[in-house]
Amino acid sequence: MRIPDNPPNIENILKELRETDPSLLLKLIESPQLLDSHGVYRHWDKLKYIELPEGIQNHEIWWIMLKIARKSSYRQLPIRGMYHTPFKFIMLDSFSELTHYLDQIASGNIPVKKPIINPQMKNYYIINSLMEESITSSQMEGAVTTRDIAKKMLQEGRSPRDRSEQMIVNNYEAIMQLKNYTDERLTPELIMTIHRIITRNTLDNEQKCGMYRDGDDDIHVIADNDTIIFSPPKHSEIETRINQLCVFANEEDSELFIHPIIRAVILHFLLSYIHPFVDGNGRTARALFYWMMLKKGYWLSEFISISRILKQSPSQYARSFLYTESDENDLTYFIDYQLSVIRKAVDDLQEYVKRKMAQTASLENMLMSSELSGRLNIRQRVFLQKAIRSPGTIYSIQEYMNIHQVVYQTARKDLLELSDSFNLLIKVKERKSFMFIVPSDLKERL
Repeated sequence: MRIPDNPPNIENILKELRETDPSLLLKLIESPQLLDSHGVYRHWDKLKYIELPEGIQNHEIWWIMLKIARKSSYRQLPIRGMYHTPFKFIMLDSFSELTHYLDQIASGNIPVKKPIINPQMKNYYIINSLMEESITSSQMEGAVTTRDIAKKMLQEGRSPRDRSEQMIVNNYEAIMQLKNYTDERLTPELIMTIHRIITRNTLDNEQKCGMYRDGDDDIHVIADNDTIIFSPPKHSEIETRINQLCVFANEEDSELFIHPIIRAVILHFLLSYIHPFVDGNGRTARALFYWMMLKKGYWLSEFISISRILKQSPSQYARSFLYTESDENDLTYFIDYQLSVIRKAVDDLQEYVKRKMAQTASLENMLMSSELSGRLNIRQRVFLQKAIRSPGTIYSIQEYMNIHQVVYQTARKDLLELSDSFNLLIKVKERKSFMFIVPSDLKERL
């Protein structure tokens, strides 16, 4: 990807205006605006191509007008970048609107006609979402296996065959374990623990697993064309910066109120910016985002995959980092993009739930007219919803256990009932265990 153009030096332009056109300078000060003419918080890299509003002579003048307004609206963090410039952001009206929406939706109930969050259905949807997140987050950092193969591996619980599959298994385990740490404060040791889980058996040097990079590690973020687009802080600064990050995460800088979702997004950025490890920084950063969301009670974050949305447009994700760094550490660009990603993930979840509810209603109607009415438990009904769309698929007891998070005996009993009692699956013996095949006429059997 192309490195964004740096914005003009506004101090130099302001100095020139003071000397040559003070009346124009006064006009700029008296006409503050945070957003461009399209209502977008736009970086210079894009603004310079937008049609000028009426009365604005050139794009540099327009940029100065925006920056004057922005400088008076910044909320400054007690954390500085590599060149001693503090990180800051503006709480745009759109941020307040979206965080309010997420407060209602992500810590309350999904607005559908029927509740889905009974214990068994909840487990199914959570497991499905966590698998999706672990796969796409790993694919963003180089895992090359396909989604279907990866999901089948996680469902079957089989051992990974290569580094790509190991990355996905590690990511899944890390996300699954995050809930165990939500009552804890963030510490450097916890960050290292998460990184250790994420990178196990995937690094060229296994001693770097759960360890900060050092002076021998020449780390840069490289674009597809081998251009260096970002060089992180020196290794000698990592310990101090991680300590500052933990203070921020634990809200020990409480003089400045920051909405919990915004704080989680900034935490994501800062870990990526510090880039404390030789590899796995992005996965660790996204894991910390989930940790913070769960810690603050946003239980719906268990059901969404931000990486699936980010993977659809990786250049926008990278650009939101670069815009922040190139414009005086203005985090507004990154927050703006990440909130849009979260909103999209929540909206996608609602559509997914509506589809599942429709499928459930269709299956329930089918069952109501059959002799199976009332005889199938919720796990079996959820399983049949998926099975009816995939004839010929073979399932093991272990896979059923992983999908529904139940013990072996429960999974075995469910599947044997579906095959032996209800004649809905074909049971075959493989070595010392049974496998279960979805018949092509399952709908007719139902």
